Amino acid sequence: MNLRRNRLPGRSRPTARVGRSLRTRLLLFISATLVAVCAAMALTTVFAQRSYLLGNLDQRVTDAAERSQGGLQRRSGDDTDLGFLNERGQAVGTLAARFDEDGGILAAEVVTHDGGRQTLTAVQRAALDGITTDGSLHTRTVPGLGSYRVTALGGDGVPVLTGLPMGDVQDMIGRLVAVEGVVAAVGLTAAGCVCAVVIRRQLRPLGRVAATAVEVSRSPLGHGEVTALTRVPERDTDPGSEAGQVGAALNRMIDHVESSLAERQRGEEEMRRSEERMRRFLADASHELRTPLASIAGYAELMNRGTERIEPTLAWRRVSAESARMTGLVEDLLLLARLDEGRPLHAAEVDLAALVAEAVWDARAAGDTHNWQLALLLDTPALVVGDEARLHQVVANLLANARVHTPVGTTVIASVEATEAACVIRVRDDGPGIPQHLLPSVFERFTRGDVSRARGGPTEGGSGLGLAIVEAVTVAHGGRIHVESAPGRTEFTLELPPAEGARTPDPATTPAPASA
Repeated sequence: MNLRRNRLPGRSRPTARVGRSLRTRLLLFISATLVAVCAAMALTTVFAQRSYLLGNLDQRVTDAAERSQGGLQRRSGDDTDLGFLNERGQAVGTLAARFDEDGGILAAEVVTHDGGRQTLTAVQRAALDGITTDGSLHTRTVPGLGSYRVTALGGDGVPVLTGLPMGDVQDMIGRLVAVEGVVAAVGLTAAGCVCAVVIRRQLRPLGRVAATAVEVSRSPLGHGEVTALTRVPERDTDPGSEAGQVGAALNRMIDHVESSLAERQRGEEEMRRSEERMRRFLADASHELRTPLASIAGYAELMNRGTERIEPTLAWRRVSAESARMTGLVEDLLLLARLDEGRPLHAAEVDLAALVAEAVWDARAAGDTHNWQLALLLDTPALVVGDEARLHQVVANLLANARVHTPVGTTVIASVEATEAACVIRVRDDGPGIPQHLLPSVFERFTRGDVSRARGGPTEGGSGLGLAIVEAVTVAHGGRIHVESAPGRTEFTLELPPAEGARTPDPATTPAPASA
């Protein structure tokens, strides 16, 4: 079976297009331009020289015609007398002719190389027909003699035709064309070689830029870590040249690619860390919730058995304590979840000085074995806009953190500083300090100084969410918090933007530093 393949109308097979390199195209264009310029200059020179030579020849022809006419007037011969050609000053090849009354040529002769005269044949005289005696110049080709420039004068004198050969002019023009052709060929060859070398040298930066682009294209950008990509050398990034502009643009593109890859990898790394934190958060939250639930279940089981190993009052007290601990943990988790979702907090004007003072008194009541101090350093009222309950929780968490993780007798100083730029709360203690390996993650959730997860009660240790809540609430209020710690000095610094319209206080009414 023969299958016939029909091509759709209007569609043709794609043809391969062979492109020329920029170097070749530039060389061809420059060569064509040089050829055109040389040709124009040569033609202009030839035409100008020819015009000059023909003008000179025409003047000589006119002078020769006037001399011939004057010579005929002095002679007394017949109508065919051309004896004036024997006079001195007649150039070799000078042609002369006499007319009859009808304008026909009666006699025509030419001066030969030996100084004699030669009569023109009928065919040669026929080449001179049609020339009027008005002094105009004509070019005629006389068989056997070549091209002539001729003119005829009449007027009051004896009509006579005179001509001079154009061989010298034609030979000179031919030699000029030959010389110009040779010079143009040599010049174009030399110019082509020079242009090829110059173009090759000037396009080398583009070649290096292309090589850099090829090397970058071979880099594994789709996977793996970001490595330093090759850059175009600085010498090829000069903005004063086109190649330098291309090189600089390629370097900018490579910088953008590197920054994008680095940003992508940072995002992927952050995502991995976030997933790890989420897994650790879920594991910690599950364990923290499982511990009080296990305690509650254990005490409930003991009471159900009616055993005398534990008193019901003590069991209910432990159940209540574990329930309170679990309730606090759940509330902390819910607060962090709301803050993570960006839910707005209650906004009202809060006096940080009064808030911190209350928190210090509460901390003193909870831990009277520590030395609690309050310092108020106010240039302006310490007023901020925020949720008073949450801000109080922040200060209380910082003070509780200092109380729980420092030994008896530790001095804890809570200070409030207020300026027009910011309101700052500092909580400083002279305890043993935070271990250095915990400082980078001290504000992360479930970060604790001890590795044990066991808790004997709601007042023993913590769940590791206190400082996480501190940071989350601070950020939600547009502030920031950081910690500096070393043995003998740990300081938490919390900065909040001041409320608009805070007035500068009267120095007489500014509270002095106080001790609790």
